[in-house]
This record gives sequence, structure tokens and C-alpha cells, in this order.
Amino acid sequence: MKNYLVLASFALSFGVLVPGSSVRKASYEESNRTSGPVGKIYIIIDKSDYELSVFDEKGWYATYPVVFGNNSLADKKMQGDKNTPEGTFKIISKRVHDKWCRFMAIDYPNQESREKFANRKSRGEIPSNASIGGSIGIHGTWPNEDFMIDRYKNWTLGCISMKNTDVKELYGYTSPGTSVTIRK
Repeated sequence: MKNYLVLASFALSFGVLVPGSSVRKASYEESNRTSGPVGKIYIIIDKSDYELSVFDEKGWYATYPVVFGNNSLADKKMQGDKNTPEGTFKIISKRVHDKWCRFMAIDYPNQESREKFANRKSRGEIPSNASIGGSIGIHGTWPNEDFMIDRYKNWTLGCISMKNTDVKELYGYTSPGTSVTIRK
């Protein structure tokens, strides 16, 4: 236990997420947590690191742990594959959600997604009758299931899932039009 506490203390002092932790924030924000990010923000979601990072006009603002759909972490190819799409998107709407706390819909499929989908179809990578899918967003977990994030358990149908406290915080300072880049 003592070694874990030393490791956790070390990790936190250098801004590293550790299992069970939630958010890390840039030091400039630590002194003024109530103000939130400064100016226009954008989000980068790194699937290989299981992280959603927020940047504002001053630079890096916060990083939250997230999980996805399929364990392969592959790019979404078609409806039903449970993969989380990669590319550059925008938040198009926000709402309080009965099951997942908060939901921020992204504009998948967008033009970039449609072009990748058409190319995959033409190369025969996906069936000719496949659909592209939709309804992708950033959301929380079922009530009392934040442990899914702590365990890096991919469970969605292609969305990005966060702890409920984290998604409430993110929801509070994002707006439609916020840029979201998802990469592997």
C-alpha cells in the first residue's frame, strides 16, 4: 500500500492519470478552478491512451479518462461494428440524458466519414449493403458504473464514455460547435 501511495503521489505531481483517478488539470487553472477554460476550446480524444484532453486559448486545460466501443480501438467502418470513429468532428447538440447523465452529440457521420465509408465500400472492405451509422457522442455511464472507466472497460456502441462527474464538468463548459478530434 505504501508503494502505491508513493507512486500515486509521484504520478499526480507530474500530472499523470492513475487508475481510479479522474481528471488532471493544468496548473494555471488550479489557482482559479471556478473560472473554467479561457476562450474557445477544442477537444482531442486519444483512443490508445484512453484520454480526452481539453485545450483552451492558454493551452492544455484538462485530461479525463474515457472508454470506447470495441476493444480493437479500430476506426468505425459501419453501423453495428461498435468502433469509435476517428477524424475531426464538432459537437452539434447537448442534453441531459436519462441513462448516461449527459450526452454531447458529434456530427458523425460528416463529410470526412462519408468519404472513408465510400472508399471502404468501393475496396470491398465492408459489405455493399452496409450503413454508415450515427448517433455518436460523448456521454457518462449508467448510474453507479463509473468503475467501467477505472477498469478501461470498453462498453459503448461507438461513443466515448466518461465518469459522470467528469461528463458533467465537460458539459458545463462546452457548447455546440466545439471541435472534437478523435485519433488512435
